[in-house]
Amino acid sequence: MSNYSPEAADFAGYQSTFCGYRAGLNARGILRIPQYFRGSRAMFERIQTSIPDVILIQPQVFRDARGFFLETYQADKFAELGIRDTFVQDNHSRSSRHTLRGLHFQFRHAQAKLCRVVRGEVLDVAVDVRRDSPTFGRWVSAVLSDENMRLMYVPVGFAHGFVVLSDEAEFLYKCSDIYDKDGEQGIHWADPDLAIDWQVSQPLLSEKDARNPWLADIPADRLTFQ
Repeated sequence: MSNYSPEAADFAGYQSTFCGYRAGLNARGILRIPQYFRGSRAMFERIQTSIPDVILIQPQVFRDARGFFLETYQADKFAELGIRDTFVQDNHSRSSRHTLRGLHFQFRHAQAKLCRVVRGEVLDVAVDVRRDSPTFGRWVSAVLSDENMRLMYVPVGFAHGFVVLSDEAEFLYKCSDIYDKDGEQGIHWADPDLAIDWQVSQPLLSEKDARNPWLADIPADRLTFQ
């Protein structure tokens, strides 16, 4: 069962979560579309971003004196949200403050990703790199943390990266295809054409990420996804 109610949207409470105003966010921030799915105890809420294919998910968290419980993924419920990928690989990283990982994508064995944070806080970023897309070169960002427990869905055809805003963060993500070393591509985090607001001016980078090219310098055949 789903329910859409624009009147129920609390735009003001979510504006600070998104930093992608250059990506075409409206004056009130984001379009928040509640979609609740019953049939078991858990419910998920879809929060639409400025790029329609990138989705934030707010899970229902059950809390009591012992702690909390939540479902973070259920295939049938996520299909109702528009996420129908089959995920085949799970990854887990731990990073210190101001570490920036990205921007990464695969043009071969192209991957959709479902991202969340189990410790700390990050700014998660997705950039549309589909050459035939009306939102090519635009980006959206959201804060993911162990407090808000949100997930971000990054579809095939998007570069992905995140920067750590807390002292330390543990970042988990599901992938819809396997890692392919020869099919991966990076984009430089400070690409001036993208002008991403990372909220960090001097991030900690890997040597590999520091050498990533601008999006404009990536060959066209690497922006076609298989």
